[in-house]
Amino acid sequence: MFFSKLCLFPFLHPFEVKTKFYNSEMSDLFLEVQIQNISSSTVFIQKVLLKPPEMYTREELNTVNQAGEDKCTFGTRTFLQSMEGRQYLYYLELKQEFSEKAGTIRGLIEMGTLDIAWKRDLGEMAMLQTIQLQREAPGYGNMRLSLETIPDTVILEEPFNIICKITNCSGRKMKLVLKMCDTDSIRWCGSSGRYLGKLSPSSSLCFTLTLLSLKLGLQGVSGIQVTDKVLKKTYVCDNLAKICVIPSTFKMKN
Repeated sequence: MFFSKLCLFPFLHPFEVKTKFYNSEMSDLFLEVQIQNISSSTVFIQKVLLKPPEMYTREELNTVNQAGEDKCTFGTRTFLQSMEGRQYLYYLELKQEFSEKAGTIRGLIEMGTLDIAWKRDLGEMAMLQTIQLQREAPGYGNMRLSLETIPDTVILEEPFNIICKITNCSGRKMKLVLKMCDTDSIRWCGSSGRYLGKLSPSSSLCFTLTLLSLKLGLQGVSGIQVTDKVLKKTYVCDNLAKICVIPSTFKMKN
């Protein structure tokens, strides 16, 4: 009588992968991927593919334009030596139809997968290492205020407009009142304390504000307060964005 013995050997992938998401003001994301070869031998990278979730579209930021032609930032080199690393960058743009839903999502979010096809020798079949991507949704509380439109550069003491969007992230209806408070560098134009109206759960509204800057240089936009009349709670929105303020003489010269 013979007995067969089955031995199981663990398979270890050669890469250590670290990912980090960066939030932007417009609900879009930047994804940084760091890949390091932690094995003792050289590994050839055949392909790195990001598969984003349904809510986002993907754009790779791993090329540079040279003489009108896009070339990979890593050149023609396709291998990583032992303990050598490489960094990839991606831009994830939120689809328009999911803009309101994105502001109400909380907790851990599935962000698609990252597939790395690799091989140790050029003649062998490629292996696949798949990384499940997740991120923690930003905690906006019951209400989120974001900027839809704002100029990059403005003229000193000349009025300019910004477009703001409020999203109701709670499960109940809100009654909102807007108040603008002046700062040392920013003056708001128009009446303060105006009624914005009712806002249903998971919905948004946009409004335009006019302001001017009293100081040159890089100035922060602050001083917006939104009060929910139902709960009698005030949300203070400071440091919404930065704007570059230039003198009027600079505009005339240009």
